[in-house]
Amino acid sequence: MAERTRACDVRHVATAGSEGASVSTSDTWDEAAATFDDEPDHGLRDPGVRAAWAERLGGWLPEAPGAVLDLGCGTGSLSLLAAERGHRVTGIDSAPRMLELARRKLADRDAEFHLGNAAEPPVRPGAYDVVLVRHVLWTLPGPEDVLRHWLTLLRPAGRLVLIEGVWGELNPVGIPADRVLGILGALAPLVRELRHTPLSQDARLWGGPVRDERYAVVALS
Repeated sequence: MAERTRACDVRHVATAGSEGASVSTSDTWDEAAATFDDEPDHGLRDPGVRAAWAERLGGWLPEAPGAVLDLGCGTGSLSLLAAERGHRVTGIDSAPRMLELARRKLADRDAEFHLGNAAEPPVRPGAYDVVLVRHVLWTLPGPEDVLRHWLTLLRPAGRLVLIEGVWGELNPVGIPADRVLGILGALAPLVRELRHTPLSQDARLWGGPVRDERYAVVALS
């Protein structure tokens, strides 16, 4: 289980740069769309895995329904969980086939999906209560600039929810929590509070035990 890595992460590893930043294209995401949800934490098809993510998301998102921007939304599994809690969801992804699957999942929900770059999404600043990003930041160059930009998309008293990690032990890739916390901690007054939650020990989220670093950081604006 030590090398248990998401299918999409394996694609990123093949194109990783010196800082772990990926140059993956929409074509690589499109190629994986058909099997993307086969991973337990992607498709959330197992009731136990789905319940674990729903529980965690409930603790990260505000209780009152609001506007959630899901960047790098993939097939929309987390978008669906957010919509089920009453939130209005806007999903952004660079892969058309991923977006097709997301639209099907949320066809009867208050949600919309658009093609775009997660680092610079085609949305208005100051329009969202939550910016939700899972396993995307580590693939992008210049995380300092990316995080600063994502914070500008929030309404006052909004929150940035990041789910990240360092995957694998033999050839680890990702972005450690200490680095993310350091970057966000230096972005005052855009950030007034940080919350860090380790996730590696919660095997329910991943469909089995893992030994690498996985975590969530919530930045309150």
